[in-house]
Amino acid sequence: MSVAKKDYKRITTKSLIEMKADGQKISMLTAYDFSMAKIVDAAGIDVILVGDSASNVMAGHETTLPITLDQMIYHASGVVRAIYRALVVVDLPFGSYQSDPKEALRSAIRIMKESGGHAVKLEGGSEIKESIKRILNAGIPVMGHLGLTPQSIYKFGTYTVRAKEEEEAEKLIEDAKLLEKLGCFAIVIEKVPAELAQKVAQSISIPVIGIGAGGGVDGQVLVIHDMLGMNNEFSPRFLRRYLNLYEEMTTAIGQYVADVKSCDFPNEKEQY
Repeated sequence: MSVAKKDYKRITTKSLIEMKADGQKISMLTAYDFSMAKIVDAAGIDVILVGDSASNVMAGHETTLPITLDQMIYHASGVVRAIYRALVVVDLPFGSYQSDPKEALRSAIRIMKESGGHAVKLEGGSEIKESIKRILNAGIPVMGHLGLTPQSIYKFGTYTVRAKEEEEAEKLIEDAKLLEKLGCFAIVIEKVPAELAQKVAQSISIPVIGIGAGGGVDGQVLVIHDMLGMNNEFSPRFLRRYLNLYEEMTTAIGQYVADVKSCDFPNEKEQY
């Protein structure tokens, strides 16, 4: 006999853990501004990630490293003002938490106070456990991030699949269990073998949200610009494009340009 899934009017960290226990998949997308977040929230998304990927898709940087804490707060503030249902998780940017647990706490507090976000996300496992503990002890919810961690791209030297070797796979499992033990409410696992990601999801009680990690995890996350086809230069295997907005938008803008130059716009009905 099937059990009806709970309908959440507002998603919280507790909601996500309940969803995993009930076998209900978690949907997560990025958003970086008020207008986009309002649409994403109205469509019924569970979690909005204000990702440091804003460095790439909003500012045009090659990596996520250049974005600052002030910029993350700016993006998150617009998102928070738009939402009614989704849980808003905000990335702590590179350099704001890795070296000093006290600095990590200060960064997390600024995000919570100045943006109104509901939680923060940090990349890494045992290496940053003291920062995670400090933030959690202040009552700030933390989402972990393991596997491919883009803030460490110069350490890895490539965006290729992580944890294919046994040693790195074992460390990933250990780190996931550590993050659960510390008190993280969920973990993103990026670009690892599907079998390993499923094993991690089955070994811990908190949700595992995958990106390029197969279907055996508790939820999925994508960058909104990628899944809507606004970015036509990024085509990893894990990406499913639900629209081709790049083509549709360039066609529409091109038509507008033509209508203006031909004096077709505005017509008599479009003026006062």
